[in-house]
Amino acid sequence: METTTLDLVLDVKVKVTVQLGSCLLPMQEVLALAPGTVIQLQHRASEPVGLYVNDKLVAYGEVVVVDENFGLKITELIGKTP
Repeated sequence: METTTLDLVLDVKVKVTVQLGSCLLPMQEVLALAPGTVIQLQHRASEPVGLYVNDKLVAYGEVVVVDENFGLKITELIGKTP
């Protein structure tokens, strides 16, 4: 059986991250975080969120709820820059 180039990497694990937003907090506030703490992010709920693969932005999407779980609906793929 012949192996294609893509077959060689299909089992490689990558880190996938969805960034909902960010904020800057002084260390004192970080140490005071507890369950139930609400942190205000510098991101509007209506704005698309970033999808990162191995810390590289690859797409934007919308957060969706599916059976009480969060998911991501990809709305835009990031193309290569010349």
